[in-house]
Amino acid sequence: MAKMGTEKNHADYTCFETTSKESTLREVIDSYDALSSELRNWVANLANASSLLWHAYHQHGIPVNWAGFYVLDPKVREQLILGPFQGKVACQTIKFGKGVCGTAADSQKPQLVPDVEAFPGHIACDGETKSEIVIPILVDGHTVGVLDIDCLKSEGFDMQDVTMLEELAQHLSSSNDW
Repeated sequence: MAKMGTEKNHADYTCFETTSKESTLREVIDSYDALSSELRNWVANLANASSLLWHAYHQHGIPVNWAGFYVLDPKVREQLILGPFQGKVACQTIKFGKGVCGTAADSQKPQLVPDVEAFPGHIACDGETKSEIVIPILVDGHTVGVLDIDCLKSEGFDMQDVTMLEELAQHLSSSNDW
């Protein structure tokens, strides 16, 4: 694993050299590990992770319109609050069990939604979103946040995304002081 700054400038981490989506998502994980290796602050690390994801998906022509995080609200039980992201302004709070993010937080299971209009109780922060993927971030069996990515086309994500983003969520879980 490369240490932050030893082989690349920070911005260079968003220039992906791979051709397949799987390889690019692997590179996202490796880049995240390098960028977070010297700092356990979740705000800084999730900000960089959202940028990595935004650029990775756009490199592959996947029209992601939002990539970021909701984290556990320290003041309200079973509520998520907006965290670092790339994209348009977003909903600030989401209750556990509500919408795609709240469902992932409550169930502690990934949510792969090929058509957001068909998801019962979908919260439309951006009316242009057509598909969404949400991966819970767990620490010691408790939800501390969710990784959320929205796409402008239906079926924008698949099981390969679920697998790779679950791995990223494990890295997020263990590399930050929550």
